[in-house]
Amino acid sequence: MLLDNSNSRIYDPGACTSQSFHMNEKVKKVGFIGLGRMGKPMAINILEAGFDLTVYDAREEPMRELAKLGAKVAQSSREATREVEVVALAVVDDAQVEDVLIGDRAVLEGLARGAIVVIHSTVLPETVKKVAEYAEAKGVQVIDAPVSGGEAGARERSLCYMVGGEPNVLERCREVFATSAAEIFHMGALGSGAAAKMIVQVVTCINMLAAHEAEMLAEKSDLDISVVQKVLHASSGQSFVTDNWINRFKLTQDPIEIRRRRTEVFQKSLAPAIEMARQLGLTLDGTVLAERLLPQIMGIKDS
Repeated sequence: MLLDNSNSRIYDPGACTSQSFHMNEKVKKVGFIGLGRMGKPMAINILEAGFDLTVYDAREEPMRELAKLGAKVAQSSREATREVEVVALAVVDDAQVEDVLIGDRAVLEGLARGAIVVIHSTVLPETVKKVAEYAEAKGVQVIDAPVSGGEAGARERSLCYMVGGEPNVLERCREVFATSAAEIFHMGALGSGAAAKMIVQVVTCINMLAAHEAEMLAEKSDLDISVVQKVLHASSGQSFVTDNWINRFKLTQDPIEIRRRRTEVFQKSLAPAIEMARQLGLTLDGTVLAERLLPQIMGIKDS
């Protein structure tokens, strides 16, 4: 059953697999699974843009928040995908993507032919391709569209989308993506968006290591870190990370548990990048070092 918050009625969409959608149809109904620090603001943006949105998360709190804003709330991930043209996933990792789509919850079983699955999660390209093989048999399209810009970027609608998949599938989803995007890049074939996201995570976390060590040097040299940041911004040391190190990345004023969870998110985002490099016969020594030092970098463990 779904709860339609606009008029407080409960209805059962029933079996919808006989329904089908065409690629030239304008997307009206969207399902969104995963309302974490990225998923929730992205879902809110989709809702505020006027799409008919159904959401699901394992936690009740974000679903209640979305319901108050006018979203329909499903009681399972599979219910969130019935009658929708596009279903977006913003879950934690490869295992969760597979579990939701082809595992015990088997969301693909409830999707109509012609529907599109969008994977926003940071996952391996192989995971995207594996899911797409299952989806093809159901007449469902898959596109990988990981994002960069963080929670603040989602709230500010300034995310960078890296998309892999067929151009016509991207075009059908573009208006949905535009609700949170400043830039949308088509990277190429299926899985290429996921690969691009791996590269972004590698560069970001190595820059975090550089910013951390710059901060340590500044403190020991009795330099004002805010002035050092201005110097870095105006010099060859400039990066998005150094520009926003204190007020967006490290955030030492946050409680230790929040900082610990933030550190775990960065570590989990590097794991598939390191694995992808291994599969390609590469060794990313700097990335491995940054992953190991992230607790010190984020200030939850002494250097």
